[in-house]
Amino acid sequence: MAVTEQNIIKIAKLARLRMYDGDVAHYTKELNGIVHWIEQLQEVNTDGVEQMTSVADLALPWRADVVTDGNKQEQILKNAPASDYGCFLVPKVIE
Repeated sequence: MAVTEQNIIKIAKLARLRMYDGDVAHYTKELNGIVHWIEQLQEVNTDGVEQMTSVADLALPWRADVVTDGNKQEQILKNAPASDYGCFLVPKVIE
């Protein structure tokens, strides 16, 4: 499959991208290079290769799903410029 200049113009129009004089030829060459690379990858024999979700073999840490309030209200509000009734005070933005 080859990408043509008409394909690039159509993609740019659909994506609402402005194309200048030299852009169409440049992007045609770039996208054809990408398509060629993908075609090379499709030639690789992957029979017997297990699918991967990540290149790193990581496991997520699990914790108990319990509701806690953190019990840190005083510590958090200590850093606030202003607070009242256990809440942050912010400037009024709507009259």
